[in-house]
Amino acid sequence: MKKTQLQFLSELLDAPSPSGYEGPARRVWCAALEGVADELTVDVHGNAIATLNPKGAPHVMLAGHIDEIGFLVNHIEESGLIRFQPIGGHDMRGIAGRRVWVHAASGPILGVVGKQPVHLMRNRDRSTSPPQASELWIDCGFQKKKEAADVVAIGDPITYVDSFALMRNDIAVARGFDNRVGAFVVAEVLRSLKRAKGLRARVSAVATVQEEIGLRGATTSAFGLAPDIGIAVDVTWATDNPGGNAREVGEVKLGAGPVLSRGANINPPLLALLEAAAKKANISYQLRASGRATGTDANAIQLTRGGVATALVSIPNRYMHSPVEICHLKDIVNSIKLIADTLRTLTPKTRLIPD
Repeated sequence: MKKTQLQFLSELLDAPSPSGYEGPARRVWCAALEGVADELTVDVHGNAIATLNPKGAPHVMLAGHIDEIGFLVNHIEESGLIRFQPIGGHDMRGIAGRRVWVHAASGPILGVVGKQPVHLMRNRDRSTSPPQASELWIDCGFQKKKEAADVVAIGDPITYVDSFALMRNDIAVARGFDNRVGAFVVAEVLRSLKRAKGLRARVSAVATVQEEIGLRGATTSAFGLAPDIGIAVDVTWATDNPGGNAREVGEVKLGAGPVLSRGANINPPLLALLEAAAKKANISYQLRASGRATGTDANAIQLTRGGVATALVSIPNRYMHSPVEICHLKDIVNSIKLIADTLRTLTPKTRLIPD
């Protein structure tokens, strides 16, 4: 990955972006596409839309959701401790003891998620289900409610402290690879297409919002854009670790290439174009079966208006929905090339009606 791309990726991943509070990440994304896109807008929902070749055909929508899971301030105790609600799906067993940022209007405030010490728990409580959000709190060091309420407001978003870092062998770790990496990929596809010649399609790259709470941004942006073709870019579970279950969800390895889904959510001719482009460019790819809706922006796009020819390109991800998600830089780079190469083959006569 080029240094400029790595800088963009790290800035995007470090920007706080819980569902409904995507502004900081959206600003990073839009700044990266200034001078690249022919048109760059933000809709009333908060989706950022960057368009290349606006008079071209067919019209392709690329979607990578820019929101992450997080929390928001729900209540301030008389003691100054903060109660919170989750945004999106969390494994509640991994929350206690984490450092967090409370993103107040005056700036981020450091806090820690507290719970009852294990020494004081009854034996039956130690072996029961994970704690509920109502049993946890955030301690920012405030001494009383007024001190906290002077700087923290109900509804302020909260994220984990964890930030982007490189590990060995081109593997990176970050909070929220799911799915600001998808927003990164669609932006870089647009940049790649800008440099190349011969693009006939109109391409709208969208950093969609609120995917983690119901594919909301993809639903509204796809309706507004009315594309002919949609490609969602998201992460998927890597099963090459003891926590994976290849027999149940399919075999996916980190570093083995982008994952292409097959199933009811996917347009077969569009999938064939992606596979042909991968083979022509000698890009390794993996397949995952999806017997129903994929649970990604691809589902919302496919069902827009009279229907959209849709595909899903996924990046293998370990430890999804935790503060330490891991992806391989090679998979990210190959996803960009695969999608860009595929879009360069499209013409107004490209047929996407299934046989």
